[in-house]
Amino acid sequence: MKKYLCIDVGGTSMKIGLIDEEGNILKTDSIKTPETLEGMYQAMCDVFHQYDNVQGLALSMPGAVDSEAGIIGGSSALDYIHGPCIKRDLQERLKVPVEMENDANCAALAEVWKGAASDVDDCCFIVSGTGIGGAVVKDRKIHKGRHLHGGEFGYMIADFNFETKEMTTWSHAGSTVAVVKAVAKELGVDYKSLDGKDIFDHYHENPVYEKAVDKFYYVLANGIYNLQYAYDPQKIIIGGGISVRDDLLDEVNQRLDVIFKNFTHAKIRPVVLTCQYHNEANLLGALYHFLTANS
Repeated sequence: MKKYLCIDVGGTSMKIGLIDEEGNILKTDSIKTPETLEGMYQAMCDVFHQYDNVQGLALSMPGAVDSEAGIIGGSSALDYIHGPCIKRDLQERLKVPVEMENDANCAALAEVWKGAASDVDDCCFIVSGTGIGGAVVKDRKIHKGRHLHGGEFGYMIADFNFETKEMTTWSHAGSTVAVVKAVAKELGVDYKSLDGKDIFDHYHENPVYEKAVDKFYYVLANGIYNLQYAYDPQKIIIGGGISVRDDLLDEVNQRLDVIFKNFTHAKIRPVVLTCQYHNEANLLGALYHFLTANS
Protein backbone atom coordinates (compact mmCIF):
# COMPACT_ATOMS: atom_id res chain seq x y z
CA MET A 1 0.00 0.00 0.00
CA LYS A 2 1.46 3.35 -1.06
CA LYS A 3 1.98 5.97 1.65
CA TYR A 4 1.93 9.76 1.41
CA LEU A 5 2.90 12.59 3.72
CA CYS A 6 0.14 15.18 4.11
CA ILE A 7 0.66 18.53 5.82
CA ASP A 8 -1.97 21.12 6.68
CA VAL A 9 -0.24 24.48 7.12
CA GLY A 10 -1.94 26.91 9.49
CA GLY A 11 -0.98 30.24 10.96
CA THR A 12 0.25 28.77 14.24
CA SER A 13 0.72 25.04 13.66
CA MET A 14 1.22 22.47 10.93
CA LYS A 15 -0.80 19.26 11.17
CA ILE A 16 0.97 16.22 9.80
CA GLY A 17 -0.52 12.95 8.62
CA LEU A 18 0.98 9.80 7.14
CA ILE A 19 -1.88 8.41 5.04
CA ASP A 20 -2.16 5.47 2.67
CA GLU A 21 -3.77 5.59 -0.77
CA GLU A 22 -7.09 4.34 0.60
CA GLY A 23 -7.32 7.26 3.00
CA ASN A 24 -6.35 5.35 6.13
CA ILE A 25 -4.52 7.66 8.53
CA LEU A 26 -1.49 5.78 9.83
CA LYS A 27 0.01 8.48 12.02
CA THR A 28 -0.62 12.10 12.94
CA ASP A 29 1.44 14.81 14.58
CA SER A 30 1.59 18.57 14.89
CA ILE A 31 4.44 21.06 15.00
CA LYS A 32 4.67 24.82 15.34
CA THR A 33 4.55 26.66 12.03
CA PRO A 34 8.02 28.09 11.32
CA GLU A 35 8.49 31.85 11.04
CA THR A 36 10.31 31.82 7.68
CA LEU A 37 9.94 30.16 4.30
CA GLU A 38 13.26 28.36 4.66
CA GLY A 39 12.21 27.20 8.11
CA MET A 40 8.99 25.78 6.67
CA TYR A 41 10.86 23.98 3.89
CA GLN A 42 13.33 22.51 6.37
CA ALA A 43 10.60 21.39 8.76
CA MET A 44 8.72 19.65 5.96
CA CYS A 45 11.85 17.92 4.73
CA ASP A 46 12.77 16.80 8.25
CA VAL A 47 9.33 15.25 8.74
CA PHE A 48 9.39 13.64 5.29
CA HIS A 49 12.69 11.90 5.98
CA GLN A 50 11.35 10.37 9.18
CA TYR A 51 9.44 7.83 7.09
CA ASP A 52 10.43 5.25 4.51
CA ASN A 53 8.97 4.79 1.03
CA VAL A 54 6.81 7.91 1.04
CA GLN A 55 5.51 8.40 -2.49
CA GLY A 56 4.73 12.11 -2.36
CA LEU A 57 3.89 15.23 -0.39
CA ALA A 58 0.35 16.67 -0.29
CA LEU A 59 -0.11 20.16 1.12
CA SER A 60 -3.16 22.02 2.41
CA MET A 61 -2.34 25.73 2.37
CA PRO A 62 -4.08 29.04 3.13
CA GLY A 63 -4.52 31.69 0.46
CA ALA A 64 -5.36 31.67 -3.25
CA VAL A 65 -3.53 28.50 -4.23
CA ASP A 66 -2.65 28.00 -7.90
CA SER A 67 -2.24 24.23 -7.73
CA GLU A 68 -0.73 23.83 -11.18
CA ALA A 69 1.80 26.65 -10.92
CA GLY A 70 2.56 25.87 -7.28
CA ILE A 71 2.27 29.51 -6.25
CA ILE A 72 0.00 31.11 -3.64
CA GLY A 73 -1.65 34.49 -4.21
CA GLY A 74 -3.96 36.51 -2.00
CA SER A 75 -3.07 36.94 1.64
CA SER A 76 -2.95 34.92 4.83
CA ALA A 77 -1.42 34.90 8.29
CA LEU A 78 1.82 33.65 6.71
CA ASP A 79 3.18 36.42 4.48
CA TYR A 80 6.17 34.38 3.36
CA ILE A 81 4.16 31.72 1.50
CA HIS A 82 2.85 34.23 -1.03
CA GLY A 83 5.00 34.47 -4.15
CA PRO A 84 7.56 31.62 -4.05
CA CYS A 85 7.03 28.51 -6.19
CA ILE A 86 6.57 26.21 -3.21
CA LYS A 87 5.67 23.17 -5.29
CA ARG A 88 8.84 23.37 -7.41
CA ASP A 89 11.11 24.17 -4.46
CA LEU A 90 9.93 21.15 -2.46
CA GLN A 91 10.02 18.78 -5.43
CA GLU A 92 13.65 19.73 -6.01
CA ARG A 93 14.49 19.04 -2.38
CA LEU A 94 12.49 15.84 -1.88
CA LYS A 95 12.69 14.28 -5.37
CA VAL A 96 9.04 13.16 -5.16
CA PRO A 97 5.81 14.66 -6.57
CA VAL A 98 4.37 17.54 -4.55
CA GLU A 99 0.81 18.85 -4.83
CA MET A 100 -0.89 21.71 -3.01
CA GLU A 101 -4.43 22.99 -2.63
CA ASN A 102 -6.28 25.66 -0.67
CA ASP A 103 -7.25 24.53 2.84
CA ALA A 104 -11.00 25.11 2.45
CA ASN A 105 -10.91 23.27 -0.87
CA CYS A 106 -9.12 20.40 0.84
CA ALA A 107 -11.81 20.21 3.50
CA ALA A 108 -14.44 20.05 0.75
CA LEU A 109 -12.53 17.37 -1.14
CA ALA A 110 -12.40 15.18 1.96
CA GLU A 111 -16.20 15.21 1.96
CA VAL A 112 -16.29 14.54 -1.79
CA TRP A 113 -13.93 11.57 -1.42
CA LYS A 114 -15.28 9.82 1.65
CA GLY A 115 -17.73 12.07 3.46
CA ALA A 116 -21.10 13.77 3.19
CA ALA A 117 -20.72 14.60 -0.51
CA SER A 118 -19.41 11.23 -1.67
CA ASP A 119 -22.71 10.41 -3.40
CA VAL A 120 -23.24 13.65 -5.36
CA ASP A 121 -21.55 15.55 -8.18
CA ASP A 122 -22.26 19.16 -7.23
CA CYS A 123 -22.13 20.74 -3.78
CA CYS A 124 -21.15 23.82 -1.84
CA PHE A 125 -18.98 23.59 1.24
CA ILE A 126 -19.17 26.32 3.88
CA VAL A 127 -16.41 26.77 6.45
CA SER A 128 -17.80 28.66 9.44
CA GLY A 129 -15.35 29.74 12.11
CA THR A 130 -13.47 32.96 12.79
CA GLY A 131 -14.60 33.96 9.30
CA ILE A 132 -16.55 32.39 6.47
CA GLY A 133 -14.85 30.47 3.68
CA GLY A 134 -15.80 27.60 1.49
CA ALA A 135 -15.62 25.80 -1.81
CA VAL A 136 -17.70 25.18 -4.91
CA VAL A 137 -17.64 21.62 -6.22
CA LYS A 138 -18.74 20.91 -9.81
CA ASP A 139 -18.63 17.37 -11.20
CA ARG A 140 -16.70 16.32 -8.07
CA LYS A 141 -13.96 18.85 -8.81
CA ILE A 142 -13.21 22.20 -7.21
CA HIS A 143 -14.38 25.17 -9.24
CA LYS A 144 -11.80 27.86 -8.48
CA GLY A 145 -12.97 30.66 -10.74
CA ARG A 146 -10.93 32.97 -12.93
CA HIS A 147 -9.17 34.66 -10.00
CA LEU A 148 -8.95 31.62 -7.68
CA HIS A 149 -11.69 33.07 -5.47
CA GLY A 150 -14.41 30.52 -6.10
CA GLY A 151 -15.97 29.62 -2.76
CA GLU A 152 -14.90 32.80 -0.97
CA PHE A 153 -18.41 33.18 0.41
CA GLY A 154 -17.20 35.39 3.25
CA TYR A 155 -16.90 38.31 0.82
CA MET A 156 -20.64 38.20 0.09
CA ILE A 157 -22.58 41.17 1.46
CA ALA A 158 -24.80 39.91 4.26
CA ASP A 159 -26.15 43.18 5.64
CA PHE A 160 -26.73 46.61 4.11
CA ASN A 161 -28.01 49.79 5.76
CA PHE A 162 -29.62 51.88 3.03
CA GLU A 163 -29.54 55.10 5.06
CA THR A 164 -25.89 54.97 6.14
CA LYS A 165 -24.67 52.87 3.19
CA GLU A 166 -22.85 50.68 5.71
CA MET A 167 -22.19 47.21 4.34
CA THR A 168 -21.22 44.08 6.23
CA THR A 169 -19.82 40.92 4.70
CA TRP A 170 -20.87 37.41 5.65
CA SER A 171 -17.52 36.90 7.38
CA HIS A 172 -18.12 39.91 9.62
CA ALA A 173 -21.84 39.48 10.17
CA GLY A 174 -22.03 35.70 10.41
CA SER A 175 -18.84 34.38 11.96
CA THR A 176 -18.68 32.88 15.43
CA VAL A 177 -16.32 35.71 16.39
CA ALA A 178 -19.06 38.18 15.40
CA VAL A 179 -21.35 36.49 17.93
CA VAL A 180 -18.81 36.84 20.74
CA LYS A 181 -18.07 40.48 19.85
CA ALA A 182 -21.78 41.34 19.69
CA VAL A 183 -22.35 39.86 23.15
CA ALA A 184 -19.29 41.62 24.53
CA LYS A 185 -20.51 44.96 23.18
CA GLU A 186 -23.94 44.50 24.79
CA LEU A 187 -22.39 43.49 28.11
CA GLY A 188 -19.64 46.12 28.02
CA VAL A 189 -16.80 43.61 28.44
CA ASP A 190 -13.71 42.56 26.50
CA TYR A 191 -14.74 39.93 23.95
CA LYS A 192 -11.62 37.94 24.77
CA SER A 193 -13.04 37.31 28.23
CA LEU A 194 -16.02 35.42 26.78
CA ASP A 195 -16.31 31.77 25.75
CA GLY A 196 -18.05 31.34 22.40
CA LYS A 197 -19.07 27.75 23.13
CA ASP A 198 -20.70 28.83 26.38
CA ILE A 199 -22.68 31.51 24.52
CA PHE A 200 -24.03 28.98 22.02
CA ASP A 201 -24.68 26.35 24.70
CA HIS A 202 -26.77 28.68 26.85
CA TYR A 203 -28.22 31.14 24.42
CA HIS A 204 -31.83 30.28 25.25
CA GLU A 205 -31.16 31.25 28.87
CA ASN A 206 -29.74 34.72 28.25
CA PRO A 207 -31.47 37.40 26.12
CA VAL A 208 -28.15 39.01 25.15
CA TYR A 209 -26.78 35.66 24.01
CA GLU A 210 -30.05 34.86 22.25
CA LYS A 211 -30.04 38.04 20.18
CA ALA A 212 -26.52 37.43 18.86
CA VAL A 213 -26.88 33.69 18.25
CA ASP A 214 -30.27 34.09 16.60
CA LYS A 215 -28.75 36.59 14.16
CA PHE A 216 -25.87 34.18 13.49
CA TYR A 217 -28.24 31.38 12.49
CA TYR A 218 -30.35 33.69 10.35
CA VAL A 219 -27.28 35.00 8.52
CA LEU A 220 -26.11 31.41 7.99
CA ALA A 221 -29.51 30.29 6.70
CA ASN A 222 -29.70 33.36 4.47
CA GLY A 223 -26.32 32.53 2.93
CA ILE A 224 -27.34 28.92 2.40
CA TYR A 225 -30.58 30.00 0.70
CA ASN A 226 -28.65 32.34 -1.62
CA LEU A 227 -26.11 29.67 -2.53
CA GLN A 228 -28.88 27.23 -3.36
CA TYR A 229 -30.44 29.63 -5.84
CA ALA A 230 -27.15 30.94 -7.24
CA TYR A 231 -25.61 27.54 -7.93
CA ASP A 232 -28.34 24.93 -7.32
CA PRO A 233 -26.09 22.28 -5.73
CA GLN A 234 -27.33 18.87 -4.65
CA LYS A 235 -26.04 19.42 -1.12
CA ILE A 236 -24.70 22.25 1.01
CA ILE A 237 -22.26 21.03 3.66
CA ILE A 238 -21.21 22.99 6.72
CA GLY A 239 -17.72 22.60 8.14
CA GLY A 240 -15.58 24.58 10.53
CA GLY A 241 -15.80 24.84 14.28
CA ILE A 242 -19.57 25.29 14.40
CA SER A 243 -20.15 21.99 12.57
CA VAL A 244 -19.51 19.90 15.69
CA ARG A 245 -22.68 21.22 17.34
CA ASP A 246 -25.42 18.60 17.57
CA ASP A 247 -28.13 21.25 17.29
CA LEU A 248 -26.69 23.04 14.26
CA LEU A 249 -28.90 21.51 11.56
CA ASP A 250 -32.06 21.96 13.63
CA GLU A 251 -31.21 25.62 14.20
CA VAL A 252 -30.47 26.24 10.51
CA ASN A 253 -33.59 24.44 9.35
CA GLN A 254 -35.76 26.45 11.74
CA ARG A 255 -34.52 29.65 10.06
CA LEU A 256 -34.93 28.15 6.60
CA ASP A 257 -38.55 27.42 7.54
CA VAL A 258 -39.03 31.15 8.13
CA ILE A 259 -37.37 32.05 4.83
CA PHE A 260 -39.50 29.62 2.83
CA LYS A 261 -42.65 30.77 4.61
CA ASN A 262 -41.91 34.29 3.37
CA PHE A 263 -40.79 33.29 -0.12
CA THR A 264 -43.53 30.89 -1.13
CA HIS A 265 -42.43 31.01 -4.78
CA ALA A 266 -39.16 29.26 -3.82
CA LYS A 267 -39.69 25.51 -4.17
CA ILE A 268 -36.15 24.10 -3.98
CA ARG A 269 -35.14 23.70 -0.36
CA PRO A 270 -31.42 23.23 0.30
CA VAL A 271 -30.24 19.83 1.51
CA VAL A 272 -27.99 20.90 4.39
CA LEU A 273 -25.59 18.54 6.15
CA THR A 274 -22.65 18.86 8.49
CA CYS A 275 -19.26 17.52 7.46
CA GLN A 276 -18.11 14.07 8.52
CA TYR A 277 -14.45 15.00 8.81
CA HIS A 278 -13.29 17.78 11.10
CA ASN A 279 -9.65 17.90 12.23
CA GLU A 280 -8.64 15.34 9.61
CA ALA A 281 -10.47 16.94 6.68
CA ASN A 282 -7.65 19.08 5.31
CA LEU A 283 -5.17 16.21 5.42
CA LEU A 284 -7.52 13.79 3.65
CA GLY A 285 -8.55 16.37 1.08
CA ALA A 286 -4.94 17.26 0.34
CA LEU A 287 -4.26 13.60 -0.40
CA TYR A 288 -7.36 13.28 -2.58
CA HIS A 289 -6.19 16.29 -4.60
CA PHE A 290 -2.74 14.71 -4.89
CA LEU A 291 -4.14 11.39 -6.10
CA THR A 292 -6.45 12.94 -8.68
CA ALA A 293 -3.71 15.26 -9.95
CA ASN A 294 -1.41 12.28 -10.46
CA SER A 295 -3.93 9.76 -11.78
